[in-house]
Amino acid sequence: MTTRIGVLVYTLAIVAAAGQQGDPKVTEVWSPVPPVVQPGEGNAPPSDAIVLFDGSDLAEWREPAWGVEGGAVTVVARTGSLVTRRAFGDVQLHIEWRTPAVVEGAGQGRGNSGIFLMERYEVQVLDSYENSTYVNGQAGSIYKQHAPLVNASRGPGEWQSYDILFTAPRFRSDGRVERPATFTVVHNGVLIQNHVEVKGTTTNIGEPKYEPHLAKAPLALQDHGNPVSYRNIWIREL
Repeated sequence: MTTRIGVLVYTLAIVAAAGQQGDPKVTEVWSPVPPVVQPGEGNAPPSDAIVLFDGSDLAEWREPAWGVEGGAVTVVARTGSLVTRRAFGDVQLHIEWRTPAVVEGAGQGRGNSGIFLMERYEVQVLDSYENSTYVNGQAGSIYKQHAPLVNASRGPGEWQSYDILFTAPRFRSDGRVERPATFTVVHNGVLIQNHVEVKGTTTNIGEPKYEPHLAKAPLALQDHGNPVSYRNIWIREL
């Protein structure tokens, strides 16, 4: 038995050595060459990003009724969501947000807004700093579907950031889901959603379900009645 094992080890060593003597160029890939993207300096967006809001105006948004002041845009209650003119599918989104410094309300009534990819799939915005609520509705949740891995919230009145990777759902010709949507979310530099699958359109009551829609749709920021502010919004189509 020992002799057989020794022969086997010796044979495997010869095979491995023979493999190392092959041509390394066989496994080299030279094309297509990835395009060059210049990373942004500081808080600046990368060179291929679409800047949706740089603090100056709301030209990229439809019929805006929200107020722009001090480089930020703030929800004006009961005016409706802020919706982009352009439509998007798979994206990388950077967005910064701030809940009011003066705390009013509790739970879902405290600094509530939301970021809706394709106007359907929500990443929750909420003042979740020492604020108890249902965990799949706190800041960074995929609303009513996935609680965040951790609570990385800063205090009221402090600027926070989301970096979101979103893959849009794919539908078959008969309307059935071929591939569900997914989210990866980084909150203030901390991973809080790790490639989670979306169960369907965001809903407050009942179970989520998919309804077929176009391959691209606008981004929307929710008017939930609280004066939440946003700034430095850019997006990359993937």
